[in-house]
Order: sequence, then structure tokens, then C-alpha cells
Amino acid sequence: MQERSSVGELAETLRRELNRYSHGEKLPSSRALVERYRVSPVTVTRALAVLAGEGLVVTRPGAGAFRAEPRRRTPEPGDTSWQELFLSAESASASGEPIPRTVDASGVLATLAAPPPGVIEFNGGYLHPALQPERAMAAALARAGRRPGAWGRPPMEGLAELRTWFAREIGGPSGPVGASEVLITAGGQSALTTALRALAPPGAAVLVESPTYPGMLAVARASGLRPVPVPADAEGVRTELLAAAFRATGARVFVCQPLFQNPTGAVLAQHRRSEVLRAAREAGAFVVEDDFARGLVHDDAGELPPPLAAEDPDGVVVHLRSLTKITSPSLRVGALAARGPVLSRLRAIQVVDSFFVPRPLQETALELVGAPAWPRHLRAVRAELRGRRDAMATAVRRELPELALAHVPTGGYHLWLRLPEGTDEDALATAGLRAGVAVATGRPYFAAEPPAPYLRLSFAGVAGEAEIAEGVRRLRTACDEAIGR
Repeated sequence: MQERSSVGELAETLRRELNRYSHGEKLPSSRALVERYRVSPVTVTRALAVLAGEGLVVTRPGAGAFRAEPRRRTPEPGDTSWQELFLSAESASASGEPIPRTVDASGVLATLAAPPPGVIEFNGGYLHPALQPERAMAAALARAGRRPGAWGRPPMEGLAELRTWFAREIGGPSGPVGASEVLITAGGQSALTTALRALAPPGAAVLVESPTYPGMLAVARASGLRPVPVPADAEGVRTELLAAAFRATGARVFVCQPLFQNPTGAVLAQHRRSEVLRAAREAGAFVVEDDFARGLVHDDAGELPPPLAAEDPDGVVVHLRSLTKITSPSLRVGALAARGPVLSRLRAIQVVDSFFVPRPLQETALELVGAPAWPRHLRAVRAELRGRRDAMATAVRRELPELALAHVPTGGYHLWLRLPEGTDEDALATAGLRAGVAVATGRPYFAAEPPAPYLRLSFAGVAGEAEIAEGVRRLRTACDEAIGR
């Protein structure tokens, strides 16, 4: 066997020869295998690791490799069919209405699951590693680990300095949000889960924008809530329909993303901001403001409107913010901001669910946002996202004119495209994978039947503009197969 022989070839050879050895008998030494098969020591080590992973060989440091003992007979599988009835049974809400117990995570998994190798990721929800501040995060983690008490138990509400930082970010230097009104959470999804559990009892209706973030719909349904869609347009939620929905459903919670909404990219119009708050006050309801994309603004956006929470002295708004989208999927640090008695309930639910966010993670976040590298990272991402957005919008309009792009956002990381009537979204997504590009279909973004077929294309998770151009070219191939010209 020549030196260039692969690990797989050597593993297959050794696999065939194992029958020459008794169970528990020692195999030839690595040196002997190197000489016999004329391969490198690394190849031998990796081939033995393959066999060990298959349970055929046992390696013992300092002693060598041995043929494994025969496996015990696999026990007969038990009868778990009884669980089907238990898991499908519905309990009753306070009003007597059934509460569904199924949990649909398909919309979330569509953006979390890594596509197969070689497939361009237009379905992602996080920055590409090239855009993540990896060096700054590594340095922040190293500094955080050396902080006195960094591995001790943090305050249950979160580190005071980190709460102060989030309060300034949410309310401005002299805004109405104080550090005492902020809770540190394990990312935005955790904050959203805590908010919905605190504000709405099982079986209650919750008003949501239509379309909206699938992860929020999944959280609501998993909590036994009933998402009720309120149509939105290019200026955000239609406030006349929001007021009517409050009256018709008796809902006491409205969840919205006023800035660069997912998936449309819309920004809530100035004249609608006060109308949202007024409709909620009149209904005696809360507005859950998911401000996920403020750090993802593009550098041509101009001045951003402040969060709704910064204009709400009455505690109507429960505000969510996270560092995850602008940094890394694994830096799961976020915040909830609220005023009044609801803060105590939010805190109680978070403590019961998770006790607290690990202190080393909080210390790392604090080191990161206080470092000189932080504003540089924000500027770099803003410029890069703008360039990627323009590249994708240009490519889509040139290569895919039948896909309607009604709005090019100035923030966020995706485009929302309307497909021709009658298009089978799933068939298009499947054709996309065959062509080498992964996309997110529009159906999971609607709480009820969608008015039309859509696609969401992300430009954040790819390597750069060249990959965007190639991904759109592959999507053209998929559209020719699933839609036709």
C-alpha cells in the first residue's frame, strides 16, 4: 500500500483483517502497521479512530489497539405508543377552550439548520463568521475570565453595569429607561419566551404582525397561546386593524418589530407609532417590542427612530434587545426592559426557568461593548450589510424579474420576495437545494393562511458579494425548474 493511501482505504483493510484476531487480542503496533502498509503514522492513527468509533477496536493509551469484545444483543425496543395519546391530549383554558399542545419548530429550524456542504446559505439568520467580531470576542472572553468573581453567582437580574449599558441603549442618555428596569436574559428568544409567559395566560389570544418572525409564533403556540394576525404593509402594522383586533379578540398583548421587521424589513411609520401605543392603552394591553435589528442598520439608513419604550412613560411597552444578531449565535445575551409591577413577574418567571444568565457570558458581553473594537465592528457591519443588500437586490432584479421585490430595507439582513401566484414554495425550496442554494419559504411567517407565496433571502450568512451572485444564479436554475419562465 502506497503512502498516499487514504484513511478510509486503510480502515477498510484493517476491518477485513480483524477476524484474524480474537476478541480482546492486541493488534499490531502502530509502527508495525506503518511499515506493513507503507502509510504515515497519522493515517494509522486516524484509521484506528474510525474503527474505534464503529465499536470494532478499543484503543488504550500506552498499551495499543485491541479487537473489541462482541457487542451485547440490542434490547428489544419498548412500546412508546402510549405517548401519542398523552402528547396529543388538549387541556382546557380558563374560558374552557382547548389548548393545543403540539410544538411546531419547523419555521425556526429552517433558519437554524446548517445546509449541506456546498450549498449557499440564503436561509440563515446570523452573520457569516467573516462578519463576526471573533478576535474582539476572544479578547473580551479572556479579559472577562480574569475579572474578580467572574465565575461566581451573578445577581439574578444581571450585572449592574450590563443593565446600565442596555438601559442607555434603549432609552438614550437621558431617556425614561433606568437600569433597575432592565433584566439580563439569555438572548432574544429567551426574552420573548419570558415575556409571553408573563403577559398572557394559556389559551389567550396574542396579536402579531402578519407576516412575522416564525420563532415568535412557535413560542406563542408552545405556551398554549393563540396568535392572531394583524396585517402589515410597507409602513408597519395597520393600526386601524390593530385597534379592531384588540376589540374583537379581547387580546391583552401585541408583539411587534417596529424597526426593520422580520421578514418584510419595514419600519413602523412615525404617525403609526403613537397609534400603536394608544390602541394598546385603550385595550389595557401590553406591546412587546422586539428590537432585534437595531444593531443591523445599514450605513445609508439615516437617523433611526427611537424604540417605542423610549416614548412610553406608562409601562405599556415591554422591550426586548439582544447582542446575538450583531455578534455571534453563541453570544446569547439580551435584555428585557419594563416598568411597573410587570417587571416583578418577568423577573420571577426568568428565575424559575433559568435562575440567571451565566456570569462569564455577562462579563464577556460587558467587556466587548466597552472595548474600542466595538464601534469599529458596528461600522464595519453596517457598511458590509449595505453592500450585500445592494448586490442581492441588483442580482434578483436582473436574474429573477418574476420575483417581486417591493421594498429594499435600510437595515436587517434579508429581502422579502413575492412569488408568482400558484407557486409551490416547498417545491421551489427543494429545487433550490438541488441547485445548491438554501432559501426560507414564506409560509412559516404567517399565523394563518398566507395571502400569496413568498421567499425570504438572507444576505448575512454568506461569504460575500460573489457568493450572493452565485446563489442568485443557482436560484434562477431552481425557479426555471419549479416555476418556469
